[in-house]
Amino acid sequence: MTPVQNNGIADAARLSVAPMMDWTDRLCRRVHRLLSRRALLYTEMVTAQALIHGDPARLLDFDATEHPVALQLGGSDPAQLAEAARIGADWGYDEINLNVGCPSDRVQSGCFGAVLMTRPDLVTECVAAMMAASPVEVTVKCRIGVDDQTPEDVLPDFLHRMRDAGVRRITIHARKAWLQGLSPRENREVPPLDYPLVHRMKREFPELHLSINGGIASLDTARGHLDAMDGVMIGRAAYHQPWDILGQADRLWGEEPRFADPLEAARALRELVDAHLTLGGRLHQVTRHMLGLFHGRPGARGWRRQLSEGASRAHDRAEALAVYDAALAEVMAPA
Repeated sequence: MTPVQNNGIADAARLSVAPMMDWTDRLCRRVHRLLSRRALLYTEMVTAQALIHGDPARLLDFDATEHPVALQLGGSDPAQLAEAARIGADWGYDEINLNVGCPSDRVQSGCFGAVLMTRPDLVTECVAAMMAASPVEVTVKCRIGVDDQTPEDVLPDFLHRMRDAGVRRITIHARKAWLQGLSPRENREVPPLDYPLVHRMKREFPELHLSINGGIASLDTARGHLDAMDGVMIGRAAYHQPWDILGQADRLWGEEPRFADPLEAARALRELVDAHLTLGGRLHQVTRHMLGLFHGRPGARGWRRQLSEGASRAHDRAEALAVYDAALAEVMAPA
């Protein structure tokens, strides 16, 4: 594999956590960053229109500890995307990413997400406008194709167009998206994965930094893909098994994990919980992102039960911290 000249953000993209609606909010990213110093984190998708006409602080504020962190935008109007990219760059994000992969009905009706795979000329206009407006790197996340498209034809053509427009980093979800007949969840599971095609794209486009996404559920699997690709993006597995993925992720850069085990991580995360409560937040807003921390380990069920059931009963900071400590007691080894 011909190496790509890396900068800091590209190096972080060796392992990234996928943008996931309703999941990768700022508190989720704080949890994930505490577990991994290195992995590249993404926001939930923010539509360009919402950002321009809405409350940028509510949509974009993040903690400085989250770096490296990327903003994913959705949209199909070049002028709007350019303005949104400029706002995101000014807000301090390390990367601005264009969503060309989401298959939900809502994004289809707005003519963005995966439906844009059928309009590559428009995508070219969009990324060109974004790059002209943004001082930070603009990247793309796409599918291998949609509906009746032939990925072996569509994907290389799309990559050619992106490369010629000046895009240098692309994440490819290795499934088609079926825009009619499948739900967003089914689109993550039903269309078959075509890893060999994505690997072949790296061989055909050695000058591009290409990451692979879709169905990758362990670091061992990620390591296998890194033999062929520049980066791996993991979604649901990183969220549901954060210790197994992110708690060990820094090993991909030759570094030891920050914590020795998930219990040590959970104790450290208590400080984040306390800080959120002190600012008036609710316990479940942060602990919902930690439920899988002890996945497959003794006490995991009790940990989840205490946090899930106890959060609704906690009415102040002291009660919420008591719930968290009770959850910790479920996973502490006997003295």
